[in-house]
Amino acid sequence: MADKHTAPGGIAEAPARLTAVDLERLNRASPEELLAWAADFGERAAIMTSFQKTGCVMIDMAHRAGLGLRVVTVDTLRLHPETYELMAQLEARYHIAIERFEPDPQRLQRMLDQHGEFLFFDSRPKQEHCCWIRKVEPNDRALRTLDVWITGLRHDQSRHRSGVPKATWVEKDGRKLLKLAPLVAWPEEEVDAYLDRYGVPSNPLYDQGYASIGCTICTTPIKPGEDKRAGRWRWFNQYEGDHKKECGIHVDGSGI
Repeated sequence: MADKHTAPGGIAEAPARLTAVDLERLNRASPEELLAWAADFGERAAIMTSFQKTGCVMIDMAHRAGLGLRVVTVDTLRLHPETYELMAQLEARYHIAIERFEPDPQRLQRMLDQHGEFLFFDSRPKQEHCCWIRKVEPNDRALRTLDVWITGLRHDQSRHRSGVPKATWVEKDGRKLLKLAPLVAWPEEEVDAYLDRYGVPSNPLYDQGYASIGCTICTTPIKPGEDKRAGRWRWFNQYEGDHKKECGIHVDGSGI
């Protein structure tokens, strides 16, 4: 990886040497500018996505700009069939090979032996443990290959995410990682308009009432008037709000 890169606003530094002023400039950059800047880091930058609408938009944006960004996902081995079909569609359309990080086989089997396949129904701690085995730990492994982590977080996805910045530092394994959310300020209507304008494939489960799509069983359609993340771990809804509807990937103590 080269030592220096030119970022929006004249920034020319490797991620670990960016100043607070540089970070502020990145937060004012357009989605296209952020993706182009990240692409300069080659294999050390990637769009990490679970193939929500925003991830599909960013894959299309990167393709249109010829950026060649890596596309990385965590395959929990429990995704909806429609999600796997969408992944194949995106690979064919954009001529990409999506990198899949899966749960550690030994840790996964140990969890299943100790708690059973449906442990997430038993308690919040067991649900969080399942998410850590299937999602967070594989995600952390993927992040070890990166300096720039491109996410699909948006303000309107939940109250928890309403204050997420477009660019920020996160600590992973004792080192700094630049976390980007290029479309963070886009409302869902703008995302949908982009998908329609360019004919970008998206998950057909949205047409069945899903607002947030993860593993089977643990994500379900929402009802009119419900929060967008109410369909995640629905059996806990009577006890807690959407501030608990995070698997752990985007929670590091700062709410990001």
